[in-house]
Amino acid sequence: MTEQSRREFLSTGTASALAAGLAIGALARPATAEEGGAGHPPHSELMRAVVPGAVDAEGNYVLPPLPYEYNALEEVIDERTMKLHHDKHHDAYVKGLIKANDDLAKARKSGDFGNIQALSRQVAFHGGGHALHCIFWASMAAPGQGGEPSAKLAAAIERDFGGLDSMLAHLKAASKAVEGSGWGLLTYSIASGRLNILQAQNQQMLTQWATVPLLGIDVWEHAYYLKYQNNRAAYVDAFPKIINWADVSKRFEMLAG
Repeated sequence: MTEQSRREFLSTGTASALAAGLAIGALARPATAEEGGAGHPPHSELMRAVVPGAVDAEGNYVLPPLPYEYNALEEVIDERTMKLHHDKHHDAYVKGLIKANDDLAKARKSGDFGNIQALSRQVAFHGGGHALHCIFWASMAAPGQGGEPSAKLAAAIERDFGGLDSMLAHLKAASKAVEGSGWGLLTYSIASGRLNILQAQNQQMLTQWATVPLLGIDVWEHAYYLKYQNNRAAYVDAFPKIINWADVSKRFEMLAG
């Protein structure tokens, strides 16, 4: 990935759309002839780094396989939860996103946009769920295998939060305080070039434009309930044990340069 292609990607606004759950559609758009494409997703290297496994080679939305066994995170997240979360919940977001886009295509063909508000919500909701879960799976690793933030990411964390412990304390507090279902997110701001921590209700509300998720803690109850029951705080406190800092660092460096 050259610096020029990275800037071109960021200038399209794709990264800002990702933060609101709409990035995959832009990332999956086939390259035009003017862009030198032949029907394949543009900037595929960056796409894989930012939203790994979100689409196949033809740009179709797919459920990516887990990058580890279901029981790999057992110390923090149990095997049955991982199976249900990935195979059922995430798969439902993929299917919902495909259906919403198909329904929008039918509306354009018929000229009947009477249901546009509901369909727009479905694209945002399911698209957000798909994007965030693709990042979620990749940003976890078995305890002891996640490494440390890269030098560049560590410097940015020091600059923007005063250190890793301070950042994690902020991220855990934000995750625990999400009202209802949602996410605590470490994000990169395209506008400022700085790291932020945000909350997201569901997977598309309370987000901030021009930011890209680097790491998310899923605090929907289906992510932790079998092991932790209603004790979200215990799950969130244990989560740093399974952060895959190599993946988070790669995503940061692809975006920040």
